[in-house]
Amino acid sequence: MTEKVLNNRRNGMLVMVLTIAALIAGVVLFIHGASHGSDDMPGLAFWPGIFLMCFGWIPFLGLKVLGPKEALVLTLFGKYTGTLKDEGFYFVNPFSVSVNPAAKTRLGQSGDVDSGNHVSKIFLSKDEQKKEAAASKKISLKDMTLSNARQKVNDVLGNPVEIGVAVIWRVQDTAKAVFNVDNYKEYLSLQADTAVRDIVKIYPYDVSPNVDTTGDGRADDGSLRGSTTLVAERIREMIQEKVATAGLEILEARITYLAYAPEIAAVMLQRQQASAVIDARKMIVDGAVGMVEMALDRLKENGTVELDEERKAAMVSNLLVVLCGNHDAQPVVNSGSLY
Repeated sequence: MTEKVLNNRRNGMLVMVLTIAALIAGVVLFIHGASHGSDDMPGLAFWPGIFLMCFGWIPFLGLKVLGPKEALVLTLFGKYTGTLKDEGFYFVNPFSVSVNPAAKTRLGQSGDVDSGNHVSKIFLSKDEQKKEAAASKKISLKDMTLSNARQKVNDVLGNPVEIGVAVIWRVQDTAKAVFNVDNYKEYLSLQADTAVRDIVKIYPYDVSPNVDTTGDGRADDGSLRGSTTLVAERIREMIQEKVATAGLEILEARITYLAYAPEIAAVMLQRQQASAVIDARKMIVDGAVGMVEMALDRLKENGTVELDEERKAAMVSNLLVVLCGNHDAQPVVNSGSLY
């Protein structure tokens, strides 16, 4: 299905004026014919007046008003006739029908959030309800944000991860959106969830050895936590590939939430804490060894004291205990000879 934009129908004001004039003329002809005729036969102007009064309002059905970034897909007796896509006051075939299968679909996204005042809608007049129903047939061409519920997905190592993604999208081809899929909003929501699941299972949550995330056969440093921009771009590309047939354009995708699932979050936190403690201990030990070596070299260079190998070992042990201990050292005073 190819989109056909109707750009030559912006004559709604002219048709509205002519229709009002025709209705007024019908009333005038009706009164004139009724007043100038006999009891058995009304005047000649009576019947044209009746016709205009009965059918002169039909052109009003073809008047369509569009605001900025709105579109209206029209069909005539089941056949697609075109799309009104720019703001303006249009006149189309009065028997044309507006089509939007996703008009009543409400997702967790911008443009679909109700005010919540459902009680007030009950007291709307029939005309207002009809106007609201007609307005819902319009297709928004604005950039909209889809934020589905968080998903629990297993990463490449099998760890359950919770992730939330926001997708910024818009309708690019109204004919494809309306006719190629049953409901383009639900279609987008489903494809977004599928793409997130397909991409997340390629990556580990954190950097892990021997994991290939690019498909080139070599391990790399890609991860969900450290490569969020790259992961989001791959999600966007996959969603775009899936929804191209629906005439939708995916502008951007961003990860809004990322965490381990609650059932393993505590264990993974302990693992991260243990890794941090090990790294810190390693740094402390490296620094302590360097300080001991420096102390022995300075003592030997200055000739302050001559130590044999046994005393050097004792000094190294004492210094390492002092420098690597978790608590402050408690000094012991030696009142005797060093030897």
